[in-house]
Amino acid sequence: MASSQARTTFLPIEASEIGDVKGKRLLHLQCHFGLDTLSLARRGATVTGLDFSPVAIEGARDLARKANLQATFVEADVYDARDAIEGSFDMVFSSWGTICWLPDVKRWAEVVSDMLAPGGTFYFLDSHPSAQVLDERDGRLEPTYGWRTPMEKPDVFEETKSYTGDAHKEAIKDYNWIHPLSDIIGGLLEAGLRLEALNEHERLPYKLFPMMVPAESGMFRLPDGAVPIPLAFSLRAVKP
Repeated sequence: MASSQARTTFLPIEASEIGDVKGKRLLHLQCHFGLDTLSLARRGATVTGLDFSPVAIEGARDLARKANLQATFVEADVYDARDAIEGSFDMVFSSWGTICWLPDVKRWAEVVSDMLAPGGTFYFLDSHPSAQVLDERDGRLEPTYGWRTPMEKPDVFEETKSYTGDAHKEAIKDYNWIHPLSDIIGGLLEAGLRLEALNEHERLPYKLFPMMVPAESGMFRLPDGAVPIPLAFSLRAVKP
């Protein structure tokens, strides 16, 4: 029989960095339909997942029932987490494609800090902002987007498919914000957290650019011969 850890959905970066969560009260912000939340439950955490989508939250609750795992899922905007959830947490977790949807990253950092108990840890990973400013044109990566997106003027994309690959009935507009590391880390510091670790990575769990090729364990990388750049970053911060 496979071990509980083997049945998690974690990819190599978070699997190696998140550490021991057994016995911890853990909050997963922007949890979508809860796969990683339930992976944290398999690792022994007492988990709560939060997402603004009622469809995602209902799907997460259904998955928890089918997997026979204890988990609480709350429908709320991430900015309203404190109003929606009582108490504080030993760890807050958020990963992959979350803050690009948020106009105000400093307000997000305040939410993270507010949800943590003293001594609690925040673990976060996402696409690297230095990669997000690029776009692929004729097989080359070129600077295309501003390194810091103004709150009132997001980058707008018309999409015929969702980020999971599902086709939309009609093209819809996506609004994205690029947040530089200085705003992300600075926001967490201003919110009272202490940075413990910051790492950069040359792998992603999705193809940010069409030229990217499969790497090990479900990840993607730039092709051989491409100039190496950081595609992702991860951090760990603690509330004193």
